[in-house]
Amino acid sequence: MSDPAQFRLAFDAKGYWSQPVPYTCESLAARTLHFTPGDIQSRMQLQAPEVLDLEYTRMMMGFLLFKPVPSTIAMVGLGGGSIAKFCFKHLPDTRFRAIESNPHVIDLREKFMIPADGPRFSVFHEDGAAFLRHPPKQYDVLLIDGYTDQGLPSQLCSQRFYDHCHAALLPGGILVANLNDDAHNFSAYLKRIARSFQGNGFAVQEQDGFNCIAFARKGVALQEVVSPAEIAFPDLDTTARAEMTHAMQRVSAAARLAAERAKQQKMTISPARLGDSAGTES
Repeated sequence: MSDPAQFRLAFDAKGYWSQPVPYTCESLAARTLHFTPGDIQSRMQLQAPEVLDLEYTRMMMGFLLFKPVPSTIAMVGLGGGSIAKFCFKHLPDTRFRAIESNPHVIDLREKFMIPADGPRFSVFHEDGAAFLRHPPKQYDVLLIDGYTDQGLPSQLCSQRFYDHCHAALLPGGILVANLNDDAHNFSAYLKRIARSFQGNGFAVQEQDGFNCIAFARKGVALQEVVSPAEIAFPDLDTTARAEMTHAMQRVSAAARLAAERAKQQKMTISPARLGDSAGTES
């Protein structure tokens, strides 16, 4: 394993942006990515590197319930590449682009068995907020999971950022954002997403942790196209397949609950939906 004592700040090639240097730990079964001791950013099973080993990553794949065959996906935050690898393997007709601001994270792509750049997969070294600020960026799905050693950067959770996410999606496109419900501004983040997407979304809590996954859709309601049972990954082993199905069922239940509440109250979405009203940018 890398020595956590080597944690430090370094400057990237552009010379102006200090970035934390991640380190890895390895057991007989898994390899993990860290910025600080005890805080796991990504975990990869060594015998099954494309399996989604953390619950929140499986929940983020819930967009497949609403858009089972996306043509284009962009993800802000590469990390250990768990979702990127999973999409590359299981969505062969999808073009996937990852945007990562930390060059030291990108340097670990081989260690985490992230595919090389090619016609349908690419990794860009760029700030995610800057990337989405300049149209046209037209995607079916946007995945936001851009954490640093300090948590979620302010530029990836502002009202302006979520507005840019909305603009970067095609009609009917889906935003999926990994949020930490232990964060001080958590409720404000949900309200900002609700404002950008006209309240059309919901949030679902991780069972054993602080992650909360927000889903929002551009222009049309988030209604399931397929059921959790119809999303099949035949090459997963029994345990991994059961874990994926369970995650999809939880996302499906939260979506149905949000839709029912919206019908009953005729109001914008609130948790387990998104925010009741739009928040202000901090």
